[in-house]
Amino acid sequence: MDNTGMDPVFLRTFTAVARLGSFSAAARELGYTQSAVSQQVAALESDLGAPLLERRPVRPTEAGRRLLEHAGPLLLRLDAARADVRRLVGARPARLVVGVSAPAVTDRLARALTGVRAAHPGLDLTLRQLPRAAVAAEVATGTVDLGLVDGVAAPSDPLGLPDVGPLLTVAVAEEPLALALPVGHPLAARPAVALADLADARWLDAPEVAMALDRLRAAAGSDGFRPATRYEGTELNGLLALVAAGHGLALLPAAAVHRAPGVAAVPLRTPRLVHRVELVHGSLPPGPADRLVRLLAAAS
Repeated sequence: MDNTGMDPVFLRTFTAVARLGSFSAAARELGYTQSAVSQQVAALESDLGAPLLERRPVRPTEAGRRLLEHAGPLLLRLDAARADVRRLVGARPARLVVGVSAPAVTDRLARALTGVRAAHPGLDLTLRQLPRAAVAAEVATGTVDLGLVDGVAAPSDPLGLPDVGPLLTVAVAEEPLALALPVGHPLAARPAVALADLADARWLDAPEVAMALDRLRAAAGSDGFRPATRYEGTELNGLLALVAAGHGLALLPAAAVHRAPGVAAVPLRTPRLVHRVELVHGSLPPGPADRLVRLLAAAS
């Protein structure tokens, strides 16, 4: 049997049709004719010996759903391989794109970028804010040159980023966590708190800024930690204003909480957790990205 059906182009076309629920919409997105999209999906189905899509309405079959589970990681690794090779054969000396999760923009990063600009006058610099879960993938596929991602871990433990390719990680910052709560809260006078004792408190659900509530449940071994308010923003000051006004508690880097008006910071006694910022990058030729890596690594 011809094995060309698993061509990555056909796999991308299939995932586009499944995601959009339409052959014509996938054709517009991919720049193909609708007939070409249909032929590519049919070739993939022929190769696998199973229908992948129901046609009316367009939706994945059981076999299609199973293939989609594989398709995302496979296509991501192919994009990562392409980007990794391109990084080896040529730099972009006048351009630097850094992907950052919201709380990872620190004074240390700002100072390091000043050093990069001093060495590369006229640098076209972009900082692109990304969801925490997307930083490693964006670096692997070359959408950004390198990334800074933050999260919570045990002291000296890595963050455990998704496996999206041969990337390197360097810890560039680590600091204690603190419970952020209004200054008049009954717990504000405590010298420290245990996370397990806070399962029934009113929490702010702010997954892109504070420690996510599912992580709190896992760390405390409790099914509590229900949200009183959901904050879908990425602005730390906005979250702290909600804390000060009594809309819920949050677990945050201690330094950020200490600077906030109307907010008390109570150290976390147990479990032992810290807020970490890690630099994520692939192979880098000499240039602005490589210099930023060296400056941040030296500062850590």
